[in-house]
Amino acid sequence: MNQGNGPDLSDLLAFGMTTAACLVAGLAVGWFVDATLDTLPVFTLVGLGLGIVVTCLYVYAKLMKYLKE
Repeated sequence: MNQGNGPDLSDLLAFGMTTAACLVAGLAVGWFVDATLDTLPVFTLVGLGLGIVVTCLYVYAKLMKYLKE
């Protein structure tokens, strides 16, 4: 159904799932480290920050890919 003008539904679904996975993974790793070291909420916030950075890089890379098409 995609006519070459941009992402199709499967691309958008993968985009959303990857975005959510990056954020959840960052939070989960941060929470695990905090629970292990008893330093709540330091590493949870660091993990969230890293998840946001990775998500932004992913969004940028995908946008550049579709803008070049």
